[in-house]
Amino acid sequence: MPRTEPAPVSSSAAPDSGAAPAAPGSGAAPADSGAPESRRIGRRALLTGGAVGAGLGAALGLGAALGIPALREAAAPAGSGADADFGGEALPCHGAHQAGIVTPPTAHVRYLAYTLRPETDRDGIRRMLRILTGDVEGLTSGSAPLADPEPELAARPSRLTITVGVGPELVDRVDPARRPEWLAPLPAFSRDRLAGTHDGGDLLLLLQADDPLPLAHAARMLERDLRAFAELAWSQQGFRQARGSEPSGTTMRNLMGQVDGTINPAPKDEDFTDLVWVTTGDSAGGDWLAGGSALVLRRIRMELDTWDQVDRPGREQTIGRTLDDGAPLTGGSEHTPVDFEAKNALGLPVIPSYAHIRRAHSTDPSERIFRRAANYDEGGESGLLFACFQRDPRTQFVPIQQRLDELDLLNEWVTHTGSAVFAILPGFRPGETLGAALLQ
Repeated sequence: MPRTEPAPVSSSAAPDSGAAPAAPGSGAAPADSGAPESRRIGRRALLTGGAVGAGLGAALGLGAALGIPALREAAAPAGSGADADFGGEALPCHGAHQAGIVTPPTAHVRYLAYTLRPETDRDGIRRMLRILTGDVEGLTSGSAPLADPEPELAARPSRLTITVGVGPELVDRVDPARRPEWLAPLPAFSRDRLAGTHDGGDLLLLLQADDPLPLAHAARMLERDLRAFAELAWSQQGFRQARGSEPSGTTMRNLMGQVDGTINPAPKDEDFTDLVWVTTGDSAGGDWLAGGSALVLRRIRMELDTWDQVDRPGREQTIGRTLDDGAPLTGGSEHTPVDFEAKNALGLPVIPSYAHIRRAHSTDPSERIFRRAANYDEGGESGLLFACFQRDPRTQFVPIQQRLDELDLLNEWVTHTGSAVFAILPGFRPGETLGAALLQ
């Protein structure tokens, strides 16, 4: 899992973003939670219309009869600041950038990729994004989405964030001329064994929370509202250490036991914007994507049965770091810079040529990515959901992965089985719609 150095770590241990403390959310203002229920009902009814609108009206009528609005108000968290009890925290969803990118990582993550229905045209995409916007605002604030039959499940969001991305087909249905060149499948890598079950997609929803209950509830509510526009293509669930189980800011460990994601740019770094965010006039994206980013998601299976047969020195030589604290083999602690020129008593490099951190390392400071990985363990298979954000995958992720593909001993114990690229939409303010600039 790439856990490595400046680059994504590709092949496997892809480092998570756990090493770099990030500013909460996108630094935006709190969500607008004061909109009257009647206004929300009117907006959704206008968007859906017909039988769907009638169905929503019936659901709302039942909810009113049961006193759900009162239950929702009573169950809502008292606040989202330091005085909020554990699990009741709500993060703002508004800002220049979407929440869930530099927001501190949570314990649980779920990726949902959708394929647009053939009849979903530009106008359908507009309606879909307006509905999604309302759902994101409701679910992340703890007030529940429109016509939610179980609003109590949304009342304690546990730092829930919902990040929305779009694939090449969605942009093409709006206007093919607006699609960035990088918004396409990655080039083929010789060691990839893509199964076709976790590749691509037209729409991506990235859900993150400290509690699986609000996360699962949000996924169900979102899928319900997307049903008229798209079909679920694939879902991937990941996890990190539980919140509070380790000191804040501790680098996560992957299921190979490695400290995963030591080298990672931080939002406070001077060049973070140039590395991660698309800007106005940026040839890599287009003005409609200003404030957004490019996401590369790779599913990396770990061959743990054979990895278990490697002794400790062999594991450390494979990575280039010690297993106990993640320090480079050249000495120091986890965050000590690696001395790639160091030699041992025999005159050989302390960090072997095939070591993961050497292959991921680049002398080009612009060839870096912001990593945010999570472990997965399901159906007898374990591995890493390696995600990274950048301005342009062609000049940032791809060169790193190519080096790892060519000569990385870690390749003996990891297999890349899924791959997808999405354009993460810019942030939005209260009263605005996600992706509005794309549709202008």
